[in-house]
Amino acid sequence: MPDNKPKILIVDDDTDLLELLVIRLTAAGYKTDAVQSAEAALNYLAVSCPQLVISDMQMSGMDGMTLFDHIHRTLPTLPVIILTAHGTIPDAVAAVQHGVFGYLAKPFDSKTLLANINQALRLAPGALPQNETSQADWRKSIITQSAVMENLLTKAGLVAEGDASVLIYGESGVGKELFARAIHELSKRRQHPFVAINCGAIPEQLLESELFGHVKGAFTGAMRDHKGLFHLAEGGTLFLDEIGDMPLLLQVKLLRVLQERQVRPVGSTQSIPVDVRIISATHRDLKAEIASGNFREDLYYRLDVVALTIPVLSQRREDIPLLAKHFLGTFSTKYEKNINGFAPEAMEMLISASWPGNVRQLMNVVEQCIVLSTAPLISPMLVYDAMHKEEEQLVSFEDARRSFERDYLVRVLKITGGNVTQAARLAKRNRTEFYKLLQRYHLEPSAFKQSQT
Repeated sequence: MPDNKPKILIVDDDTDLLELLVIRLTAAGYKTDAVQSAEAALNYLAVSCPQLVISDMQMSGMDGMTLFDHIHRTLPTLPVIILTAHGTIPDAVAAVQHGVFGYLAKPFDSKTLLANINQALRLAPGALPQNETSQADWRKSIITQSAVMENLLTKAGLVAEGDASVLIYGESGVGKELFARAIHELSKRRQHPFVAINCGAIPEQLLESELFGHVKGAFTGAMRDHKGLFHLAEGGTLFLDEIGDMPLLLQVKLLRVLQERQVRPVGSTQSIPVDVRIISATHRDLKAEIASGNFREDLYYRLDVVALTIPVLSQRREDIPLLAKHFLGTFSTKYEKNINGFAPEAMEMLISASWPGNVRQLMNVVEQCIVLSTAPLISPMLVYDAMHKEEEQLVSFEDARRSFERDYLVRVLKITGGNVTQAARLAKRNRTEFYKLLQRYHLEPSAFKQSQT
């Protein structure tokens, strides 16, 4: 069974007090790690993330408040309790206002310390022992031992308690939808649907209908009423992936829905109340998009009530062995292969790789290795070949979209023999917009007329 005891880091240069604290907290049911300096504590926090730090104030070298400042900059949700032999009430007030969770004077009462610890641990839902929360597996799909990721999960746990809109930033493949699902699973809406849509992968006219629905006869081909995703997510969570790619006209309509909490299906004169929580995600810098006129500032502030930024895989290399072993188990079962692990050199290659495609690319590499492996251990050569193939295949989203658009325009022009009016009608674009697309890809309609003669 997994050990679900909260872990506490104790920092004190007094070895006797350090030992006493370890004994008391271990007896109270906590896991403890102890270091004798603030500098050692920072080294510890670079590779591991406890649920609480208890630090002495006066230590040789860096003092407790300076240590807190370092922690608060990098792990702002990690609670810190300061112990001091020289504290005053003004000192305590100043420390708490600064963000320190607790400030206790020595000699401290054990019951008071344990009460402070219990309160501090309850700040983060993910820090509670498994038997104290019915949603203990809310984050099970996020495989990590990274301190940065643990801090991010703590934030996600706090955000899940309310209904505030969340905007998740991160490059393609880092796991933005996994975080959105985790927030939903811990929230009070978890018994209702989680509905996801990629705003950059659907044409503008179709996207409006998908989000808001349409009524019968709203447009050619609308043979019956269609419920939009806002309706399907009623009571639950709607995840708008790649929100930065949403067309401006739809941004206006989405803003109106968020303000009024009502949607109007395409072709309808009636608005329908909706109750959904919005979580959105993007790989773009939305502030830069606002400056360039591609994203509405008022919508941005509606969506970015709480922001979470997921680091790229190369910034959390300590997670690569965990993720690789997890994917190995998943795909060994899928392909019914008895593969036990990675050769040491193969794992070193995985850990040191650049991973431009992040976790998704790592998953693809491991799957390719499993498919092609004929031995119990994945060899370095298999990893090298799979990574090289991935690097050749991986293209940016923008490159893929441009390639698709050009191929689509060529096909439409071939079908219509270069007749721009017919081609625009097939593509459901007005002539002016369609001509702009042709100019963007340097396509000449007359060339397709000639090909039909």
